[in-house]
Amino acid sequence: MRILIIRHGDPDYEHDCLTEKGKREAALLAKWLKNENITAFYSSPLGRAKETCKYVAKEQGREKEIVVLPWLQEFNHDVTYPKGRQADIPWDMLPEEWKDEPQMYSLQWYEHECYTGSGLKEKYLQVTGELDKLLQKHGYVREGGIYKAEKPNRDTIALFCHFGLESVLLSRLCDTSPVLIWHHFVALPTSVTTLYTEERREGKAVFRCSGFGDTGHLRSGGEPLSFSARFCETYDSLTERRD
Repeated sequence: MRILIIRHGDPDYEHDCLTEKGKREAALLAKWLKNENITAFYSSPLGRAKETCKYVAKEQGREKEIVVLPWLQEFNHDVTYPKGRQADIPWDMLPEEWKDEPQMYSLQWYEHECYTGSGLKEKYLQVTGELDKLLQKHGYVREGGIYKAEKPNRDTIALFCHFGLESVLLSRLCDTSPVLIWHHFVALPTSVTTLYTEERREGKAVFRCSGFGDTGHLRSGGEPLSFSARFCETYDSLTERRD
């Protein structure tokens, strides 16, 4: 089985929709994926993701097949970062706030004191649990760190969501802390991350990423890459965000 995790187009966060640039990005994405044999379309309930999904599904004449899943919405949550800084999202910590915290690298990252009592652990387990249920529906049942291939297949499912949430999904599929993904990777708008199952022993599968954050459709279409989710490349930049 193949999973495509697709971030929404360039966002207008205030109105929860795509900017004009985001619409151009989504249109290029739709053309790029037009000949992909996508088995199922799943979307976050947030407008910017649904709009992106509609571009792709409509290009294939399958707009009515979109299934909206509430748990694919962005992974926002109030937390207290290490060293006491308050935030309403669990990523975008400064390097000095997490780099020297060993627990942030573990599968029990959510037990770190900065998350204690925030409900973040429960939210993470709820989202990853829903992911497991979806995969079970498509023939793969989670057993420990391996997926039992009850109905092995070559289907493709597309998940249209958000960078923070994508990192959570990847952390489950690849058995790692999302903190590492949140802070060392960035999936730009309309980028596509691809994972395949590998069933090297009959009935036992794991997911392996063959491409993270692919933006080939934008580069080939002459559309500049969005800066959304990135921070300043050099500190002296006055036009790129720092915090």
